[in-house]
Amino acid sequence: MGGFFMTLKNLPKNAFLHPDGSNREEIERLFEGVSELLLNFGSQATERSPFREGPSMRFQIETPKQGRSSEELLSELQKMLHASANMANPGYVAHMDSLPSAISVAADFSAGLLNNNMLSRELSPVFTELEDRLLAHIGSLLGLPSQSKGVMLSGGSLANLQALAVARNKYLGTFKYGLYETRRRPVIFASELAHTSIQKAAMLLGLGTNSVISIPVDKQGKLDCGQLQLAVERAEVQGDHPFAVVGMVGTTSTGNIDPLRAIGNIARDHHIWFHVDAAYGGALTFSEQHREKMDGIEMADSVTFNPQKWLYVTKSSAMVLFRDGNMLEKFFRISLPYMQDGGEAVNRGEISVQGTRHVDVLKLWLTLQHFGSEGCAELVNHSLELTQEYLKEIQSRPQLELATEPEINILLFRFASDEFSEVQLDEANRRLQEFLLQEKQIYLSLPLYRDRRWLRAVLLNPFTSEKERKTLFEGIDEFLKQPSNIL
Repeated sequence: MGGFFMTLKNLPKNAFLHPDGSNREEIERLFEGVSELLLNFGSQATERSPFREGPSMRFQIETPKQGRSSEELLSELQKMLHASANMANPGYVAHMDSLPSAISVAADFSAGLLNNNMLSRELSPVFTELEDRLLAHIGSLLGLPSQSKGVMLSGGSLANLQALAVARNKYLGTFKYGLYETRRRPVIFASELAHTSIQKAAMLLGLGTNSVISIPVDKQGKLDCGQLQLAVERAEVQGDHPFAVVGMVGTTSTGNIDPLRAIGNIARDHHIWFHVDAAYGGALTFSEQHREKMDGIEMADSVTFNPQKWLYVTKSSAMVLFRDGNMLEKFFRISLPYMQDGGEAVNRGEISVQGTRHVDVLKLWLTLQHFGSEGCAELVNHSLELTQEYLKEIQSRPQLELATEPEINILLFRFASDEFSEVQLDEANRRLQEFLLQEKQIYLSLPLYRDRRWLRAVLLNPFTSEKERKTLFEGIDEFLKQPSNIL
């Protein structure tokens, strides 16, 4: 290696891939070492617990004076991998987190090497256009019109925030002058089971968490539209300013879907923004068999969708889509004077809550191209078929109580008995969760729902099979046969 790089005496030879390829062999050895480590780790997921418990690891935090060798760091990396959450284990059915598609892992590697910036077309010409066109395509799959546009973001919380920011700017006239001249209290309506990011968004938008009016749900965990109608009318009579309502496609705890068409009709009647949080359930659009579960989503003014969940794309992969793409430019766009004009494909940093951003669109595009629509549908349908098998097991056991009828691949249930207090039942279900993890290597989460602890199974892993189902319910039976486990 020659030139300026020779003066960097303290850096290792494989600190960077030299543009002229002169240190290719050193970089190749590094990449091969990482690849071997990851392949060994990923292909041995069933040999490790789906959830690691125990003392936290100790790592050197201080920056060393002299850099450590690649071999030493790969050894440290191996320890970190083995101490991490193990979503790839088929017994991991606890949360809305999936193992990643192989092609999206390769895409992340490629995007990392390119290190393009989605801030502007100038810094990421190919991927700016790809994101613009791909998100319009996904919008069309969800039933949004041809003028729909969107932007990718680092998670559903930011997507919900941006959607409500556009709604606020449109209906409250806050784009330039903020809330200073707002005379009526702005309010948002959302199910009591809506994601907490809705309240965070309200707080960040200067409205306060109390501006989110919680609408009760029915016995099936769906937003009660009768209660919504009353709440909107009450707010108007009180002199408040209703400007947005949120519908859910896959609530976090129970996975239920709000009556989107009815909500959309109320929103239109009262001239308020209709946002749909389909972060999890949006993947249903790929299934002809189950797409109708989202009936009415095409009425939405904005939609949040996270392919990082049910489409198995590596994190992060999330987006917010707008029915009318002009809303983004009219009520959110801030120009970048230090960048060239993006032309027809507007600079993404001008219409996004984020500036510098990773090239997440590459892994999404590659995954969709690799799976194909039939592959995506197969994954969704398989999850829902598996859910029905688990549902039968729950319903066949009188000692188990189901929170709501499942609509997607989430089951919320618990051990219940009139012989015990609610406090005792909470403790019994906590012990049951622990027993299943320690003795059966099945990891369920334990969310709080209606002030009680429930066991939650998210049947997302495509390798979760009859074996795990049998193990889970045999474990439940074994646990409940011993009264000492409950008392």
